[in-house]
Amino acid sequence: MLKKIGVLTGGGDCPGLNAVLRAVVKTAIGKYGCEVIGFKDGYHGLVLNEWIQLDLSKASGILDRGGTILGSSNRDNPFSFKVEENGKVTYVDKSDQVMANIQSHNIEAMVLIGGDGTLTSARDFSRKGLKVVAVPKTIDNDLSSTDVTFGFMTAVDTATEALDKLHTTAESHHRIMVLEVMGRYAGWIALESGIAGGADMIIIPEIPYDIHKIADKALERQKAGKNFSIVVVAEGAKPKGGSMVVSQVVKDSPDPIRLGGIGQKIAQDLTEITGMDSRVTVLGHLQRGGRPNPYDRILSTRYGAAAVELIKNKKFGMMVSLQGNEIDAVPIEEAVGQLKTVSPESELINIARSIGVEFGE
Repeated sequence: MLKKIGVLTGGGDCPGLNAVLRAVVKTAIGKYGCEVIGFKDGYHGLVLNEWIQLDLSKASGILDRGGTILGSSNRDNPFSFKVEENGKVTYVDKSDQVMANIQSHNIEAMVLIGGDGTLTSARDFSRKGLKVVAVPKTIDNDLSSTDVTFGFMTAVDTATEALDKLHTTAESHHRIMVLEVMGRYAGWIALESGIAGGADMIIIPEIPYDIHKIADKALERQKAGKNFSIVVVAEGAKPKGGSMVVSQVVKDSPDPIRLGGIGQKIAQDLTEITGMDSRVTVLGHLQRGGRPNPYDRILSTRYGAAAVELIKNKKFGMMVSLQGNEIDAVPIEEAVGQLKTVSPESELINIARSIGVEFGE
């Protein structure tokens, strides 16, 4: 019999986190009569022992709610935890404190929900002897060992809706409209929303672009009587021989580089080359917010329920994974450290090429 489990949500938020929590709580309590403890703000709450009781009332009405009722953090690594004493910042290994906190609650196992950073710590805790199972979460869909991560499809919906709206104003004013979407190292959102939204050019990190080829596509369309073009670009895209556009460097952050500005650069370059009016829209955190779509609600529910079943079956050190249409489990060790990126020769890329999409190759 399961008695008590813990759960946290780490990293950046995305649609579907609450749906996972709901499934964990309802499966644990409803099926196994198991108590659930939720730690606040990711690993921050686990280090400081800040928690709430997750009962059925807490899990009620959150299936379609964006964000996470537990809060989240992408700055707190328990193995290198930021501590400020006497005005001096140091980083301390707090993993033993975490183990003690978990033991103080008599928690049998932890469900850790997050992306590569969160799951890297999950792997390290597993090596330390903690009984953990993981749920994959990344808006970019770039976590290896699973076909799809929850939240991604809702982000694609958001970007596609934006492209639909940009089409009408682009056509009305004869402009090039550039939409910048998330995708630091992987262009999944740009690629899938670009195809779904009828973009004429798609620029992704995996295929460094030649701005003149993008401009040639816009001029070609203009000669054909189409006095507008739609460009979707991932934030991590870079020109051939160039580098990503960095908007900010945040000191004392585990991931100090903040990307942003590639959309503006491309719009300015296209105006200079083509003479056409070009405008940029940056979706930014709009992609992370709001209600998960039905696909993500279902996938999140499947993941959350499957995580509890892994604990019940004592399959620790594992991550729930979507393989085809089936929920499976893979070792956390295999899931971290390698990003799932778009292959330049993938089916989707080749289909997009077939219908005339320009990648700036």
